[in-house]
Amino acid sequence: MNHLLSIKDLSPEQIHGLIDLAKTLKADYTPYQDALKGKSVVTLFEKPSLRTRVSFDIGINKLGGHCLYLDQQNGAIGQREAVKDFAMNLSRWCDAIVARVFSHQTLEELAEYATVPVVNSLSDLYHPCQGLADFLTLSEHYDDLSQVKLGYIGDGNNVTHSLMYAAAKLGATMVVVCPPGHFPDGQVVTEAQAIAAEHGGALVLSSDLAALEGVDALYADTWISMGDDTPMAAIKAKFQPYQINSKLMSLTGAKYVLHCQPAHREVEITSEVMDSDASLILDQAENRMHIQNAILLELMKD
Repeated sequence: MNHLLSIKDLSPEQIHGLIDLAKTLKADYTPYQDALKGKSVVTLFEKPSLRTRVSFDIGINKLGGHCLYLDQQNGAIGQREAVKDFAMNLSRWCDAIVARVFSHQTLEELAEYATVPVVNSLSDLYHPCQGLADFLTLSEHYDDLSQVKLGYIGDGNNVTHSLMYAAAKLGATMVVVCPPGHFPDGQVVTEAQAIAAEHGGALVLSSDLAALEGVDALYADTWISMGDDTPMAAIKAKFQPYQINSKLMSLTGAKYVLHCQPAHREVEITSEVMDSDASLILDQAENRMHIQNAILLELMKD
């Protein structure tokens, strides 16, 4: 691993290794409290964040490292100066770059010209830290992830893409149910289905809620992405049948529910389900820090 831009670039063994290391960290950080001593990580944000910013900042501190937060107050990336120059300059000072950006192309340019590891903490195409945290969370309830059947419902997006790749690499089954016109990227679907077939998993896409019957866990994301100005009334009209609620939990038989947050209560998921014993949502949020720390340790090891 030189960089982490997408889960599709990881082998199943690397994914399992990161999950195992994250579990070790979660159990006791003491042996790793100086692992990043003397190292600095730049966390670069084009988009607002709660979980990503806090989990990286505090997580890096737990490993004895220094986190430097950069937003766009000094000018948008690629506008004030070229992404290439941005990457090469940062590489002279810091030991890794974590970037939350609008365009995946920005990450690819950062990785091309940086001489330090680059981590994708969100782009328009992928959200690998989230996907890995989610399967870490599932692994705390299922010993064999290849036997897990995950149901994603709602808008096909960057999170969906990362979950599909993770499930495919691990040989799990994933069912993606979206309203017509809101499915994940076609190329990503084709790639993920091929990877799933190679590793004994399966990827099923449908607009029919019945396809979710028998899943172990239901997963939702916001119906309206950051920056999307589509009126909420129009969104609700199309997506309302795809809300995760107690009726859908009962219909599918799902034991657990996940959501990457921020969540819009009573929109894509009800508070009744979100606050229920079935919810692993706060575990997901906590596990972002542990899996991200595992990623940094793997990328920055001497």
